Amino acid sequence: MKEIIVPELAESITEGTISEWLVKEGDRVEKGDPVLELETDKVNVEVNTDYAGVITEILVGEGEDVEVGDAIAKVDENAEAGAAPAKETPKEEVKAEEPKQEAPVQEEPAQEVDKLDVIATPAARKRARELNIDLSKVSPRDPLGRIRPEDVEAAHKTDSQPKAPAKKTAAAAQKAEFDKPVIREKMSRRRMTIAKRLVDVQHTAAMLTTFNEVDLTNIMALRKERQEKFVEKHDIKLGFMSFFTKAVVGALKEFPLLNAEIQGDELVIKQFYDIGIAVAAKEGLVVPVVRDADRLDFAGVEKEIKRLAAKARDNKLSLSELQGGSFTITNGGVFGSMMSTPILNAPQVGILGMHTIQKRAVVMPDDSIEVRPMMYLALSYDHRIVDGSEAVRFLVRIKEMLEDPYDLLLEG
Repeated sequence: MKEIIVPELAESITEGTISEWLVKEGDRVEKGDPVLELETDKVNVEVNTDYAGVITEILVGEGEDVEVGDAIAKVDENAEAGAAPAKETPKEEVKAEEPKQEAPVQEEPAQEVDKLDVIATPAARKRARELNIDLSKVSPRDPLGRIRPEDVEAAHKTDSQPKAPAKKTAAAAQKAEFDKPVIREKMSRRRMTIAKRLVDVQHTAAMLTTFNEVDLTNIMALRKERQEKFVEKHDIKLGFMSFFTKAVVGALKEFPLLNAEIQGDELVIKQFYDIGIAVAAKEGLVVPVVRDADRLDFAGVEKEIKRLAAKARDNKLSLSELQGGSFTITNGGVFGSMMSTPILNAPQVGILGMHTIQKRAVVMPDDSIEVRPMMYLALSYDHRIVDGSEAVRFLVRIKEMLEDPYDLLLEG
């Protein structure tokens, strides 16, 4: 009998939640076959079996948390597919099941609880008799409803604990508040991780946000002028994200502290430009990374963003595609956001927030008034590294490059 264990996934990932079993007890598997989908803090990954044989026992159910190295299933290399799961009966359990002539009559009521419709291991039945526990009132943790000795122990511990005075906890009080219908759903591991990280970064970083606005008239005119030839040549549309990505890269080269992070007592200034692009996926926000954005042309940036966004929506991103970004861009404008204060993607020290494009009356240099497509920009930054004046100048530089996109396109 072999055990399938949770393998090492990545240096920063030590645990996960079983999202879905891809096999069931009695199924035949070959070495390397995927047996379950594991939800981690960042991505969902498939866990494969290292052995060929029959799945005889699933040890951990869907929705339960596991750590690297945990045994999650058993494989019998000699069993036949479809065979009933093998039952392991330790010697002491066999001995316990032997009839005892000297058994007193008063034990019979305890044995009556071992009803035929209760699924339990021999060891669990023995322990229930010893503790006089009604097996029908024991809640199993096994996904197949099988009661194990530890379930009996847990039930006994609960019964034997002194009853605390009736006192509402904060959680109980909160649940009791609702006298109208509600729906309660367990948070996914990824959602819990997102929540924790967003709170943590506000506790560990001195985060500030500065704002500006950009006139997108020239970008829109350039896209309209070049779009047809661009699509014909590159088989992809010239969007807004490539302009913003290139502008960010240019500004980071001029203000390198926005491309840094703190490690202990050291300031690490990165000399590469891996730009994270926030994408709204079903399970929550993910930030895949466009690697070496400074070396890509506009078409290359557009294609990479499209590829990563599609994988994010299909939950197919790999860990390597989510790690190691140096700066992040998030676009709340696609959902209609007019203004926001984006939260840092730790350990990065800068994030640029894009917003919805709105036509507004703008006073021009000659005092005339024109209707222009305007967008508010927000730069959140870590004040421990970046001074306010530097952050403001960084955002102004982005504005300047976006408002003069012809040079940006030529130099990009």
